[in-house]
Amino acid sequence: MNLKNKTALALGGTVIALGAGIGVAGFAQAETPSPNPTPSTSANTSTETSGKGGMDRGHGGERGADAAALATKLGLTEAQVTTAMDKVRETLKPATRPTTPPTEAERTAKRAAYITALAKELSVSEDKLTTAMDELKAAREADHAAALKTRLDAAVTAGTLTQAEADAVAKAATAGVISYGGGRR
Repeated sequence: MNLKNKTALALGGTVIALGAGIGVAGFAQAETPSPNPTPSTSANTSTETSGKGGMDRGHGGERGADAAALATKLGLTEAQVTTAMDKVRETLKPATRPTTPPTEAERTAKRAAYITALAKELSVSEDKLTTAMDELKAAREADHAAALKTRLDAAVTAGTLTQAEADAVAKAATAGVISYGGGRR
């Protein structure tokens, strides 16, 4: 097997391993939604629970929005934010499940509609809500990038990847070619 094939195989294996790890972690955190949501004391009240609520899935919720962190940024309670998020997601939920992934324009329009409705429901300005959500997203992406770097460094140390391969994976993640759980860029 030549070096090019080994590199491609290593990168492919890394991407699969990272994807599986992220998928397992997401599945482990999934909750079954109740018909009458109750506020959670958990810091993870992500709208991605049970695969529902993610904008990328066409359900009208802000993907990965953490109610507790958002509440803190907005000076509200987690219960207020959770209740408002649930109400807005239900209101914006499409009548039928989309059969194709949304385009970038559709994703942008859904996010704008979500922010408008959530800002109104929370009685905060759209600008304040957008800023808070963007800051939280940037922090999540930075955390994911740091975790990826740690895993790649460990793979290099263990001899599983060369430094060049690890750099290529990191570059692909930063460019949005592969996801390390930080969402689309």
